[in-house]
Amino acid sequence: MPEILVTGADGQLGRSLRKRAGGNWHFAGRLQLDATDAEAVRRYMAEREIDLVVNCAAYTDVDRAEEEEAAADRVNRLAARNLAEAAAQYGATLIHISTDYVFPGTGCRPCREEDPTAPTGAYGRTKLAGERAVVASGCRYLILRTSWLYSEYGRNFVKTIRRSAAERDTLRVVADQIGSPTYAGDLAATIRFLAESGRYAGHEGIYHYANEGSCSWYDFACEIVRRSGLTCDVRPCRTDEYPHKAQRPAYSVLDTTKIARTFGLAIPRWRDSLAACLEKLG
Repeated sequence: MPEILVTGADGQLGRSLRKRAGGNWHFAGRLQLDATDAEAVRRYMAEREIDLVVNCAAYTDVDRAEEEEAAADRVNRLAARNLAEAAAQYGATLIHISTDYVFPGTGCRPCREEDPTAPTGAYGRTKLAGERAVVASGCRYLILRTSWLYSEYGRNFVKTIRRSAAERDTLRVVADQIGSPTYAGDLAATIRFLAESGRYAGHEGIYHYANEGSCSWYDFACEIVRRSGLTCDVRPCRTDEYPHKAQRPAYSVLDTTKIARTFGLAIPRWRDSLAACLEKLG
């Protein structure tokens, strides 16, 4: 079995990966490995003879990144570059997690892997810079772009809506941003399958993974409230009524045809995966 390193192990995806991991998986949070330190990365990988790196580490506070782009860049670009260059040095493969925010969000059909990238904010810029650093490193890689990630862990939209809907009579949620909610448990299961089957070998490149189907944040919130048995009145609003520091993509649905066909995946629909997550939340 390959020796597998997971960085960003304390985040939603990292914690989802831990659930069924065997002894050949090495989980490193920021305290165990500072991936912005190139020498520390090389030493960690050499000592454990790592064959595959799954980089889940990311600076994901979209609004804060507008004020702290240098900090976002260290995690989203520099750390990715260090992991990729170490992977190239030791003959390992890198599975790097990226985002729908690399796209401008101005289209009207699902984004394909080859579509032009044009991020509108600091988070997207630094994630795209990380993708480019991975490609430039010369390592073997899979870049997995995903969107609207949620889980039973940490802070995310599903948990925020459930808590807010239990505390308030009404909620206003943006209805003019469209995307694909993605359950971290599903993405983790796909990564585990690729890692443990070795199917990633010979299929390097960029892929999109998100749960099937699309919705607005308003639609998503309504489904969360309904399936949670709550009575809060969820009302739609426009993006310009709910201003943020960072511009969000208006349409960032990801086309998952490539990954499904290449690896023979049956990707769950977002409503089914939401139900599975809510059941675990209780």
